[in-house]
Amino acid sequence: MIAPPLLAPLPDILIEPVVRAALTEDLGRAGDVTAAACVPAGVSLKAVFAARAPGRVAGLDCARLAIALLDPAARFEVVAPDGSDVEAGDVLARVEGDARAILSAERVALNLLGRLCGVATLTRAHVRAVEGTQARIVCTRKTTPGLRALEKYAVRCGGATNHRYGLDDAILIKDNHIAACGGVAQALQRAQAAAGHLMKVEVEVDTLDQLDQALPFRPDVIMLDNFSVADLNAAVKRVAGAVRLEASGGVDLQTVRAIAETGVDAISVGALTHSAPVLDIGLDAV
Repeated sequence: MIAPPLLAPLPDILIEPVVRAALTEDLGRAGDVTAAACVPAGVSLKAVFAARAPGRVAGLDCARLAIALLDPAARFEVVAPDGSDVEAGDVLARVEGDARAILSAERVALNLLGRLCGVATLTRAHVRAVEGTQARIVCTRKTTPGLRALEKYAVRCGGATNHRYGLDDAILIKDNHIAACGGVAQALQRAQAAAGHLMKVEVEVDTLDQLDQALPFRPDVIMLDNFSVADLNAAVKRVAGAVRLEASGGVDLQTVRAIAETGVDAISVGALTHSAPVLDIGLDAV
């Protein structure tokens, strides 16, 4: 197991509503009828969360809270912290507490933990693919509704950087904004006039011609959307470091290295959150 990077954990107040809603959905109107029928009251259970496949850990606090909401006295010991790399068979955490509570929380804990580990694992693969270049891998707003804070945290666990969290923390002018405004210049003029001194402005361009229209305004970032590698190289040379450049569109593990080698500053990858496969994790009684 590789030691994890230093990560600021999400506060429980952000995680608990998601976990509580998932438990409420699963417990339904009558609670866990299987655990109530089969497991005597007061029985204790020891179990481990274990990886069934290699990956990057993220989301252990979701598992901890799922169990704690049903058994506040349960003990939860982290073995492989968020940000760790694990192999198949490695233990992520140990838990001991009321058997009914642990069994009732099991699926919610595994759903969230597996999902977030999957995001972190796919992110880690993209980050490793561009090592040695200046490009930073960033995520997008293509997140699961209700899970954005958690999924963006998982991206950080994978070693990448977050893009906008929502519509309110940066101005990002996209193609439809440009169409509604009547052009790149008009959109940038209005955005820069409206932006506060701490608000960054990014504009998405689809062609080198649009790049030329945007450059005189010196936005904080220009997004090069679905550019070919040849056009990315041309854009980097044309900009010559005057503006940060972000490549977007058509990015996967087969293309990301070539995109990074053009010299762009950032590569946004929607797949990190919208297409990450779940990492297989199990809860095993010991």
